Amino acid sequence: MSLKYNKRNIILAKNLRKNATPQEKRLWYDFLSKYEIKFQRQKAIDDFIVDFYCHRARLIIEIDGSQHYSEKGVISDSLRTEILGGYSLKVIRFTNHQIDTCFQAVCAYIDQVVKSSLQD
Repeated sequence: MSLKYNKRNIILAKNLRKNATPQEKRLWYDFLSKYEIKFQRQKAIDDFIVDFYCHRARLIIEIDGSQHYSEKGVISDSLRTEILGGYSLKVIRFTNHQIDTCFQAVCAYIDQVVKSSLQD
């Protein structure tokens, strides 16, 4: 299934790449940009912009700041995950705190999920 996207999000995605959070920068520059399987940053999918996307593994990685833990944020993220799942995409989430304090474990988990996805 081909991924649709909202063309209006392309400019916003470029801006988000230029203004990444410290945690997004760390995950990108210290791991994903050098990873053996290609990832994209701030990828427009449907009406959303996901933090990181791996086409081969059909995997989305989201890094969640505090706004994701409000009642509205939890509901929004749940709906977003459901819609993205409709494209046969798997969404995994990490908190800013996990990136800051458990970086190697986060990277190991991502590697495990990618390799598992490629075996399916």
